[in-house]
Amino acid sequence: MNESPAKYFKRYRESIGFTNQNDAKIFLSGKDVPAGVDYEYIDNLNQRLKEISSKVSAIGNKSINIKNIDDFVRKNILHPFETIKSSGLLPRLNNQGRRPEQVLFSWLRGYVVAELFTPAIAGIFEVSITSINQIGDDDLRDIDTFRRSPKADLEITKDNQRVRIEVQSGFQGINDIKEHKVREARRVFEETGEHSICIHIDLFNGQVAFVQLDSIEDDDVNFVTRQPMEGQSVFAIDQNYFKWRLLDPAPCFSDLELSI
Repeated sequence: MNESPAKYFKRYRESIGFTNQNDAKIFLSGKDVPAGVDYEYIDNLNQRLKEISSKVSAIGNKSINIKNIDDFVRKNILHPFETIKSSGLLPRLNNQGRRPEQVLFSWLRGYVVAELFTPAIAGIFEVSITSINQIGDDDLRDIDTFRRSPKADLEITKDNQRVRIEVQSGFQGINDIKEHKVREARRVFEETGEHSICIHIDLFNGQVAFVQLDSIEDDDVNFVTRQPMEGQSVFAIDQNYFKWRLLDPAPCFSDLELSI
């Protein structure tokens, strides 16, 4: 017992194969053991995405009507899922410690809603669906680009000028836009003159907001801090931005009060 505690602790850890304290902590906690992906859980979540799509499509609004739900599911749920799965990305998906199945569900849910509303977006902005370009950075095969970057999702040409469109969804009745999206929109406008519109689809309350991101000032009173989002600054979407109630016909472009 003449040996000091610190020296003994070190000698003990070395005896079980560790010269580094942190390595020993990780080993003993089991944090280095990867959790297996629960594909049955994913199948159930994908089924929920189908149900969400069906319910929204069934509200009777012609702008968001799915003609063939099975084709829609194959194209917008199963195909992206299989692409992500075959790329080996699933075990590596994480966001604030969430399970990869939940991260996948969140991404697919946003993707599905955007695809569901694309025909309506084309109609509202008076452009053809085929003219809508996807310019976002999400890559279904690359972990480094499989993320929500500041770059907008879509680009259209309206009245001979290009307009970027960020499509996002809300599912809990809390509607906001991350501040870095606003900063990116202002940067793009200053450098290229292109406007950026955020179309926020609130499926919890059945309404859609249209926010011109490049017109938001730095000191806008709607910037708030969300603690559940690790204290991130976000732009809280005021009710006045919501121009479409989903139980009503889609609005005309002139109803949106956008300066583009």
